[in-house]
Amino acid sequence: MIGYHFKGRTHSSYGNVEWLKEAHIQVVWVNPKDAAARGIANDDTIHVFNDRGRVRIQAKVTPRIRPGVISIPEGAWYAPDADGTDTGGCPNTLTKYRPSALAKTNPQYTNLVQIEKA
Repeated sequence: MIGYHFKGRTHSSYGNVEWLKEAHIQVVWVNPKDAAARGIANDDTIHVFNDRGRVRIQAKVTPRIRPGVISIPEGAWYAPDADGTDTGGCPNTLTKYRPSALAKTNPQYTNLVQIEKA
């Protein structure tokens, strides 16, 4: 999983503005090959997970992401449900708390995750 700066907010600023959330929906980009292997279609709700957490998010199936890679935009607000699954699409749910080894920067740009249809 990689992250990127999202056009609907500045980091997490404006992440709670309802009309911006409606105009710029938080989705995870999934390559069509990866989606097909898991029975995932465009706009399906999926789970992205690892040993650190679980996120429930809408899938955007697109060839604009490489096979074997998914992308969730940074800055979404954490919103856990009763089971602890994040429904806000926050990629930090899946990251470690230590900075990256080489650049000493945010570790959300390279994380091992799995995906499945919700």
